[in-house]
Amino acid sequence: MNTEIQVVKDDTVMGFEDTTIKYPIVSPINQMSVLRGDKRVDIIRISGSDVSKSTGIVLNITLIFGCYSNFDYLEQVSKSELSPTMFESLSESSIFNAVLIFVWVTFLWETYLSLRQRWIAQTSKEVPLALKHVIDQETFDKARSYHLDKSTYGLVHSIYSQIEATLILVLGGYPWLWSLAASTNYHLGLSDGEILQSLTFMVLSMMYSTVTGLPWSLYSTFVLEEKHGFNKQTLGFFVKDTMKHLAAIVTIYADYIAPLFDKFTPLPEGELRTRIEELASSIKFPLKKLFVVEGSKRSSHSNAYFYGFFKNKRIVLFDTLLEDFSPDNKEEQTDKKEEENKDTESQSKEDEGKDEQPEGVKNDDKEKEEEETKEKEEPEKKKKRGKGCTNDEVLAVLSHELGHWYLNHVLKQMILSQVNLFLCFMVFALLMKEQILYSAFGFHSQPTLIGLIIIFQFIFAPYNEVLSFVVTYITRQFEFQADAFARRMKHSSLLKSALVKLNEDNLSFPVTDWLYSAWHFSHPPLLDRLRALGDEEGDDDKKQS
Repeated sequence: MNTEIQVVKDDTVMGFEDTTIKYPIVSPINQMSVLRGDKRVDIIRISGSDVSKSTGIVLNITLIFGCYSNFDYLEQVSKSELSPTMFESLSESSIFNAVLIFVWVTFLWETYLSLRQRWIAQTSKEVPLALKHVIDQETFDKARSYHLDKSTYGLVHSIYSQIEATLILVLGGYPWLWSLAASTNYHLGLSDGEILQSLTFMVLSMMYSTVTGLPWSLYSTFVLEEKHGFNKQTLGFFVKDTMKHLAAIVTIYADYIAPLFDKFTPLPEGELRTRIEELASSIKFPLKKLFVVEGSKRSSHSNAYFYGFFKNKRIVLFDTLLEDFSPDNKEEQTDKKEEENKDTESQSKEDEGKDEQPEGVKNDDKEKEEEETKEKEEPEKKKKRGKGCTNDEVLAVLSHELGHWYLNHVLKQMILSQVNLFLCFMVFALLMKEQILYSAFGFHSQPTLIGLIIIFQFIFAPYNEVLSFVVTYITRQFEFQADAFARRMKHSSLLKSALVKLNEDNLSFPVTDWLYSAWHFSHPPLLDRLRALGDEEGDDDKKQS
């Protein structure tokens, strides 16, 4: 196929035909394809100023013929050797191999860290001394078993994902899917434009990831989580939930999408609501709404967060965070009162009947009642507390969350993400026209969507790993600072007990490998947070005195 370059200078079009173009055109005015006789010719029209100044174009051209006007200028341009691109010294195979090697190095590093943490879990069979007074051996064993099961699942899943990703790269999965998108549009009678082809490519990619990820998701939910008592979903509920996820739009998640998955109800009037509002007003937090979300219908894991812009802040508490709470508390309480009234009425009638009995019979009945009450009290003493936190502990957790707002952590994270986004797109703009990057992954054209995937997912991979570690470190520091804020609000001991309860309720394994946690954990391990909070509420005062 011949290629015709049309150079535009001072509104005058010049052109020449060529069979070899060594480097890509960086900024074409437009591109077209025409039939000339029995041959198809690609026409690329560029600016003469771009040809004379650009560092991204080298015309390695054997001039066949010139046309239009200014032939001398055209010949001079065609013979000039411009500056090479930044990738001139690299071959397509070297770029591809470098990406593949880094992907595998990252995988092996992650696997090494996971095995370190797994060894810690396998060898830590006793409750740490710092937690012996708050976590019993049975709960510790359950958390350990849950952690090891998740570790096994994670290792197997990561090996599968790595092999799958490698095969997709080596066998040319991305170019094949791009061609399939074009073929699909053709059979559907759609135009062959890049935008429609990109949309079809995204739909096909999402369908593939959904189908291949479904067995793993089903196993995680209905085997792993079910085994350890966290799953609350039925298969029908899971399918319905998955369909909703496919329709979710991230940008409007908080106000419109989240209510599709969970039921948000206002926190009822009472002591907890009043104290939360007082806590918010004490630091001038612009609280507008206070919700409880029914996370218990999906999982027994607990959480709390706030969201909203400017003076429209909302706090969301998971019902699993609140001790003995359900959205129908009022109805349950009225039902309980009615039952209690019935019990008292029947009890009074029995007492009246007992009064009429002989004294010997009364004494026997009293002894039996005492034995029965003792038998009832003994198992009740052995019973463990219900899941969730007390009102005081919930306030301590919220004081930590509000600490993030008070210390501008959200704003700082937003600035960091925006700077990162700016840098990424700036570099992307420099790389997106480098044809060798596309060719390295099997593409002969330069679709924008494919450029995004290649550059952001593969070329940026080393940068992404470093950035992830830096962000994790910063986030951990923010968590320590928010804990310190809760301590200044006189919630140190309550926050400690809440953290232990949440750790226990979620069966989080409290013993961690330092390197694994430093690389993966955005929140510090439990033992580190307890040490940072101190032993007593008044530790700071003691130190000062």
